[in-house]
Amino acid sequence: MKVKSMLFILILWIITTKATAQNFELGKVSVAELQEKVHPKDTSAVVAILFEKGTNNFVYDNTKGFRVVFNVKARIKIYKKEGFDWATKKILYYANKDYNESIKVDNAVTYNLVGGKIEKVKLKSEGEFDEDINKYWKQKKITMPNIKEGSVIEFEYNLVTARYASLRDWYFQTTIPVNYSEYTNAVPEYFIYNSNLKGFVAPKVTKTVKSNYLNLSIKVQDNFLTQGGAGVQRSWSSSQATKKVEEKVEFVENVNNYIALNVPALREEAYVNNIDNYTSSISQELTMTKFPNAQIKAYATDWDDVVKTIYSLDDFGLELNKTGYFENDLAVALQGKVAAQERIEAVLHFAKSAVKWNGIYGYSCMNGVRSAYKDKTGNIADINLMLIAMLRNAGFNAEPVLVSTRSNGISFYANLNAYNYVVAAIEEVDKIILLDASDPFTAPNILPFRALNWNGRLIRKDISSASVNLMPTVPSGDTVLLNYAINDQGEITGQGRRQRTNYNAMLFRNEVKDSKEESYLEKLENNQRIDIKEYTRANEGKLKEPVMETFSFTSNQFTEIIGGEMYINPLLYLAQKTNIFKQESRAFPVDYGFPFIEKYYISIQIPAGYKVEKFPETSTMVFMEDLAVFNFVTNVTDSGLQVTVTHQINEAIIPSEDYVNLKGFYQMMTDKQNEKIVLSKI
Repeated sequence: MKVKSMLFILILWIITTKATAQNFELGKVSVAELQEKVHPKDTSAVVAILFEKGTNNFVYDNTKGFRVVFNVKARIKIYKKEGFDWATKKILYYANKDYNESIKVDNAVTYNLVGGKIEKVKLKSEGEFDEDINKYWKQKKITMPNIKEGSVIEFEYNLVTARYASLRDWYFQTTIPVNYSEYTNAVPEYFIYNSNLKGFVAPKVTKTVKSNYLNLSIKVQDNFLTQGGAGVQRSWSSSQATKKVEEKVEFVENVNNYIALNVPALREEAYVNNIDNYTSSISQELTMTKFPNAQIKAYATDWDDVVKTIYSLDDFGLELNKTGYFENDLAVALQGKVAAQERIEAVLHFAKSAVKWNGIYGYSCMNGVRSAYKDKTGNIADINLMLIAMLRNAGFNAEPVLVSTRSNGISFYANLNAYNYVVAAIEEVDKIILLDASDPFTAPNILPFRALNWNGRLIRKDISSASVNLMPTVPSGDTVLLNYAINDQGEITGQGRRQRTNYNAMLFRNEVKDSKEESYLEKLENNQRIDIKEYTRANEGKLKEPVMETFSFTSNQFTEIIGGEMYINPLLYLAQKTNIFKQESRAFPVDYGFPFIEKYYISIQIPAGYKVEKFPETSTMVFMEDLAVFNFVTNVTDSGLQVTVTHQINEAIIPSEDYVNLKGFYQMMTDKQNEKIVLSKI
């Protein structure tokens, strides 16, 4: 037994050593890699990362100080044409004058197997260019040449930055398989970072310490006075000449190495907030600097520190307290408004009409509230800090709430980059009212969907702060009424009405605001397999009212006549055909965004000469003590059937440990929705 155990350990050691000791360097593409038709561990993959290596190194410049050099080398295999998009690489970099980053792409080559030999085509200048994202950011874009099914591409880039307060995140996992991912971070002892590993694939971590040095070039005065051989005294008179002295400074460097092997692709699924929240990756935030002969400088280490730092920014705290630019106009808008709710809605409407959102996030003002008000455009901070000032002017206890949008993800530790958005809050004794003036269809406690991301942080005037739940608690409604008749040929003619409330209404209003009715109806007809006539829409601009659609329709897509019997799904296009949850298990929560209640009221008139032979029985399903409820009620009448369906989700987020049971609940619900009525001739 001991021999077998030792043999097993030896084999395991050889496999591990072989995997980790491979020399993953550019220019070493093999014929075997080019011949490979499918990924060995994921045959459905259209593309895979064969290896990706990233290194962070600090360099010192006597005129510019410390810089971080972020180097990335990658080799990617393209199996199918659906993976051609991966031949285009986009690298975001900071382009503000205060911290201008530089980036250089090198060793970009496409490899193909032609006549049994490896053909190399290098990236040319026309395949590389820069794009402006906004006033702060640009992106370097490269498009690799000569891409075919079976191609292997390689590239390298160096990004040099002085923004060492927040190092670039490294992702071990992505939406395609990753064979080998390695990240090495070498940090001088002068910098202390808070590192956060997240995700469900744990890399192997190796920590080492090594000695390093930097050469300082110091200017000193050329006049020294020796006093009794006891020492040297420098004279700093401006009249004296200076000279440069080279000085070697030794320091300790902390090196962390992370290696992940055979990382599976991260699959998208229904109701995922931001997949990056669950992607295996590492992020690092500077918490302290300890330079020689200087005081230790601590950066934001907890949420209170973050709040104080943000509030002290000129483009936040100072802008928040500016007045003298809107008061007269707002007074006119508030004339005759007495009730608190009425005044809040009036201020929100006025702020929306005063400044339009330019599409840029941020808790720091871009133009400043006064300029934004004058120019009628601004970023999120320009708009919502102005909204807070207006609410205060109207007599409300309004404060800012820092938010991380859904696209920005959830931060797992305190840092200045945790937030990228700000909304307004009115803090009352027993409740908080959240407001956002950047979207034309928001209302009190109806924020844009992008802002519904777990918790925000409210900042009070005394700079104290508190966590605020951003997730809605009141269900959003979606009610459909269908009244239709079936003739003896199985053709359906009917009328429908649909009304949406709260978040369902806001999302619908945003969906249709820029679309022509003709295009919208064409899409609706294709998706629902019906022909729509006499369509009208009501309350599109009345935000306090449900938005409503009414229409008449016909269809021959939902019935089958077999052997003299007619089969029909009573829910028509409303029936969910398949379970929206596909995975066997799930490591991240189900995030609906908001609780909701869907109700379908359906009245069916059957054709003359037919009777109801079989119909779906009434059924009630409950998940986790009313966390989710599904009711299906049928009632047979002399002329047909009445069906009432209710699907209600009472929490915006359902934990991952409940996923398997939730999937089962949805499967039973799907099966019930697809049960058919059977009509037979009398």
